[in-house]
Amino acid sequence: MFNSALLKPEVQEFIRNFTGDISKLAFSGSPFKDVAVQELMAQIESRYRTDKKLSTWFKTPQIIFPPKLNLEQTSSEISAKYKAGLVNGETLADITGGYGVDSFYFANNFSKVHHFETDEALSATAEHNFKVFGKDNIQCFAKDGLEAVINGNYNVVYADPSRRHDSKGKVFYLRDCQPNIPGNISDILNHCDVFLLKTSPMLDISVGLSELKQVAEIHIVAVDNDVKELLWLMVAAPTDRLVVKTVNINKQGVDTFNFEWQQGSEPTYALPQNYLYEPNTAILKSGAFDLISDELGVDKLHNNTHLYTKESVVDFPGRSFLIEQALPYSKSAMRSLSIKKANITTRNFPETVISIRKKWKIADGGDIYLFFVTALDDIKYVLRCSKI
Repeated sequence: MFNSALLKPEVQEFIRNFTGDISKLAFSGSPFKDVAVQELMAQIESRYRTDKKLSTWFKTPQIIFPPKLNLEQTSSEISAKYKAGLVNGETLADITGGYGVDSFYFANNFSKVHHFETDEALSATAEHNFKVFGKDNIQCFAKDGLEAVINGNYNVVYADPSRRHDSKGKVFYLRDCQPNIPGNISDILNHCDVFLLKTSPMLDISVGLSELKQVAEIHIVAVDNDVKELLWLMVAAPTDRLVVKTVNINKQGVDTFNFEWQQGSEPTYALPQNYLYEPNTAILKSGAFDLISDELGVDKLHNNTHLYTKESVVDFPGRSFLIEQALPYSKSAMRSLSIKKANITTRNFPETVISIRKKWKIADGGDIYLFFVTALDDIKYVLRCSKI
């Protein structure tokens, strides 16, 4: 249980208004007799870390923050809102409740949410915060959620297994996470209609499919072109259809590209044309390189160069560029470009960005984009582009 003295108005004001070097607080000590300096430092540091990731928690008075280790695996509000939109019903069990961000948003779509967390202090923290937010349809239980689900029935079960193993440290394979989902998948599916699982973005999709069963949807969720999580939606009734949904959420909106797993495709190829297209990271994670060409009518530069080109502008899930110059890579080509500052990207190219910058004395930044690529017939190109 957290120290209730942390909720005193004067303590809350101190935590919310603290600025400067937090390490100096350790030497000056706590100004409150019933709150240890370590408790103050933990609250200040964790609150600071939620500024952008959990702005609702950051801005709300009387919120208690967890240790920073618990914040590492906590979903951001953006991704929590997305996953909450995938399911609805009467009852949901969050069997790895943690700090409760996912449960908070699931509660908008369910009559009752059960938040299970074996860490009693973390469970109490989540329960307190739910009360502050007025989420009276969430019940917190400081117990094993997997055991509770196997002895009950829910419309939806959600899990975000811990990727820190007691002996192996940080892990990525599902069988090494806690709880062991692959070892209990059949029991879970026998006690719910839908099982939604969050995994590390590092997990290989093929490996995940080999460990799981009855997967109907895989959602690859990126925020600002950074893949944050994989979501696996499994159903109690076996299905032969698996849909992969790539999502990139940014300030401009949401880029999506959906396809059926192992869907056949016939890509086309061409040398650089008027426009260059770079897929977002969610698509790159999905491996749908040929399908992008087939579905959107754009040409691949090379089988192993995951960039696309076309004579005209298309609505593309990623970045789009106007190709101003396309030159076979050589000393004379680089001298003719005479560029001192640019954004550099390499794709299927023998030199690294760092070596290119050093070799041609090109600083980072500006409005010019240089792509160093391998195109058809293994010709190396430098493409000078502007973003559109």
